[in-house]
Amino acid sequence: MAAPLVLGILVAVTVRAVLYRSSLAGFISERVEVASPLNAWKRVVEGLALLDLGVSPYSGDVFHETPLIIYLFHFLIEYSELVFMITDVLTAVALYLAVQDFNKVVFKKQKLLIELDRYASDVAELIRTPMEMHYIPLKVALFYLLNPYTVMSCVAKSTCAINNTVIAFFILATIKGSTLLSAIFLSIATYQSLYPLTLFAPALLYLLQRQFIPVKLKSKDFWLYTTQYAALYLCSLVVIVCLSFFLLNSWDFIPSVYGFILSVPDLTPNIGLFWYFFAEMFEHFSLFFVCVFQINVFFYTIPLAVKLKEHPIFFLFIQLAIISIFKSYPTVGDVALYMAFLPLWSHLYRCKFFVFDSSHPHPHSPWGTLNSNTTDVYCVTYTLYISLLQILLISDYFYAFLRREYYLTHGLYLTRKDGTEAMLVLK
Repeated sequence: MAAPLVLGILVAVTVRAVLYRSSLAGFISERVEVASPLNAWKRVVEGLALLDLGVSPYSGDVFHETPLIIYLFHFLIEYSELVFMITDVLTAVALYLAVQDFNKVVFKKQKLLIELDRYASDVAELIRTPMEMHYIPLKVALFYLLNPYTVMSCVAKSTCAINNTVIAFFILATIKGSTLLSAIFLSIATYQSLYPLTLFAPALLYLLQRQFIPVKLKSKDFWLYTTQYAALYLCSLVVIVCLSFFLLNSWDFIPSVYGFILSVPDLTPNIGLFWYFFAEMFEHFSLFFVCVFQINVFFYTIPLAVKLKEHPIFFLFIQLAIISIFKSYPTVGDVALYMAFLPLWSHLYRCKFFVFDSSHPHPHSPWGTLNSNTTDVYCVTYTLYISLLQILLISDYFYAFLRREYYLTHGLYLTRKDGTEAMLVLK
């Protein structure tokens, strides 16, 4: 399996290297689908210029990345292209190793349930086989490396690629069962973009499973482990924030980074839902609706944790998708990360659901560049189109997952009490 992965990495690196040297690099970096006010490379360059002049990069309204990012590129600016290619490769390798380990856990669990006779007798076609699971890690890695969204983010030098790498290592550490590393990488991901805070719940649920600790509110072991993981996470986050303060000798980065994410002052068009809504909003009502929109990202965590507490990795996949859809400044790099996990759930196709393809941005966007003139009707149509397709895609996967789990225990061919065929309805 190592040889195909290495070959895929070489192809991916070659494609990126060629695009870096082509005239398309400048065009891609200006696309608002790829670069947002939060992670655009030209804003990082401007922040570095201010830093070199002895001026705080957060003194204006240009730079909104974290201090660790600006100090990283302060030393590696000459090798920025190499840095972004390496981050993509590291992300793919981390996802490969994570899915490889997860598949081993899934297969052991499935084998145990079959031995205990927990599955219905007519669900043989829903049982996953070692052969079909063998190539899934490679597919996940290649889905990320060769996804046009990932390639465009890398060529545009969007710092979203670095965020994806951190999240990938967090997933790897979680699946490996490392409480400390999982908490550290989750704290770094939260420090970078705030929204990964919602990944705390699926990570905790998976780690509890690894420790064979039941999820019961009256369980002493449950609260002890939860407190331990939360303490490690919060301590790591505090250390990173304090390190940022010592680097800058100022707390200016907090309102400039996290205040910018939460208050959404820059309404540059993007693939998210915030910009158009607040561009048309009266100033008097904006604070209330900003709170409503931001809560929307975190709102689904508790009901999903209750419904999917036995399936935390699928919960994590859904949560990544929710973040990419409802965050304030999304880009296609965010979409690429959760789309890489689609091969992991390829067995859900047997449950007969419809897949809506969100990978093609149709209709064509007339506002794809930051300096183009456009009309509101096309902007909002394009935005809603992409968001709607992503919501339909994730809803279909969620429904198919629940349907398969029900079939495994109750049988594939459902009947009513009178012997007639029954239909499964999700409420």
